[in-house]
Amino acid sequence: MAKEKRNIMKNKISSILINLTLFIIATITISPLLWMLFVSFMPSGSSSSYPPPFLPNEITIEHYKILFTKLNLLNYFLNSLVLSISISLISVLVNSMAGFAFAKLFFPHKDKLFRFLLASLVVPGQVTMLPLFFILNKLGFINTYWGLIIPGMASIFGIFLIKQYLYSIPDTLIEAARIDGASDFTIYYKIILPLCKPILVTLTIFTFIGTWNDFLWPLIIMTDDSMYTLPVALANLMGEHALDTELMMAGSVLTTLPIIILFMFLQRYYIEGITAGSIKE
Repeated sequence: MAKEKRNIMKNKISSILINLTLFIIATITISPLLWMLFVSFMPSGSSSSYPPPFLPNEITIEHYKILFTKLNLLNYFLNSLVLSISISLISVLVNSMAGFAFAKLFFPHKDKLFRFLLASLVVPGQVTMLPLFFILNKLGFINTYWGLIIPGMASIFGIFLIKQYLYSIPDTLIEAARIDGASDFTIYYKIILPLCKPILVTLTIFTFIGTWNDFLWPLIIMTDDSMYTLPVALANLMGEHALDTELMMAGSVLTTLPIIILFMFLQRYYIEGITAGSIKE
């Protein structure tokens, strides 16, 4: 009896220590984000004092007004939002079709082709930017939104992620649908997509975050300032207003906030998709 009590006490202490450690790590992680948010509401120059204040003594929304009126940040925000949503939806559609084909359909040299795709993952993305730029230039897609959308329509990582997840769906289910006369597209639309919801949401989050935060490719492909995405516009803003820390933090909040909101609403599916995606054939 005494031994059981000691074990219960040890478990409680271990649980408390683990939760306390996680709380400390979470606090350290979120502190810079909170400071960024609080500084964005401080009057200009307030964060330059020593030691830097964590909470604002006076709250102002002047920096957000400047961003949306004088600096027209709303246009760049909408550019990023429309592009991120468009690329995410198209990418999920194309990647899910390709993943379904590699996992459940049979065609010549399927395994060799997939191994070739996986091998290309070791090539850094920066290496392919120059030839990709020349190809899009020949097609007339420079300084157009299609120049951003087309390279993001599919990704090898997305195909791999969905392919691995589809191994958790039994082949007997697909075979039964075929016996009932269902075509491959019907199987994909009515069986695969509903069962793949967690991994599709996970891939959507990955794609949206990657597109939203992308800086280098939009900077290369776009020459018209009005077509800039938010990270590129914010980088230009830093060059023009480098000493206005509060204004920079307000722009950073607008860049970070949509990602946090998206993850908060979809984190359950994200975790489920990541864990289920570890199932192997």
